[in-house]
Amino acid sequence: MNMVNSSLTPPLFPRLAPDPLGPVEWITPASPMGYEEAVAFMEARAAAIAGGQAREAVLLVEHPPLYTAGTSAKPGDLVSARFPVFETGRGGQFTYHGPGQRVAYVMLDLKARRQDVRAFVSALEAWIIETLASYSLRGFTDPERVGVWVKRPDKGEGFEDKIAAIGIRLRRWVSFHGISLNVEPDLTHFDGIIACGIREARYGVTSLVDLGIPVTMPEADMALRAAFTRIFGA
Repeated sequence: MNMVNSSLTPPLFPRLAPDPLGPVEWITPASPMGYEEAVAFMEARAAAIAGGQAREAVLLVEHPPLYTAGTSAKPGDLVSARFPVFETGRGGQFTYHGPGQRVAYVMLDLKARRQDVRAFVSALEAWIIETLASYSLRGFTDPERVGVWVKRPDKGEGFEDKIAAIGIRLRRWVSFHGISLNVEPDLTHFDGIIACGIREARYGVTSLVDLGIPVTMPEADMALRAAFTRIFGA
């Protein structure tokens, strides 16, 4: 189990030198973004970053309801295709995206930071845990289960719920895909899949609002941006 202190200094995964093109760009479309459109944007931007033609970026989106199948997805984990299903090149298994969930697609140049995939994934986990800490929530990871989790003693001893998912891909050492944080999605939409292949009843799915934290999406974005700076540097 991995906990992260909310007063991290220095950043875990900073750039080794400032980007001459400028700081990380934050992009937040005003309306929900289709999955294929988001993937096309990520691939183009990642290629431009690798070619030294664009600065790093984080794309913050909401998607219409959909399921994605990562490179390790098992057909039997799709219980009901009630929403469109997209095969994707990111790591991981099945996951859900939809309204009320903040998806953060992270396009960072690992050559300019650290060419260490495991350290990068740990930094993404720490980013989520830092964000949760701003709401006085203790998030944690488990080597047996992907994503970030919270304990649910209100459900019973040993019950834990997943609040955020992680799935990445690298091309020429530039990352794309990223994380998803459940702010206020319809949690019944997760019933169409065995999320991340985890079938044990004591492991469920939750959100900030489900945990009694009345946060809006813009407020969650502010928390994500503040935590990002502490993990990845200014």
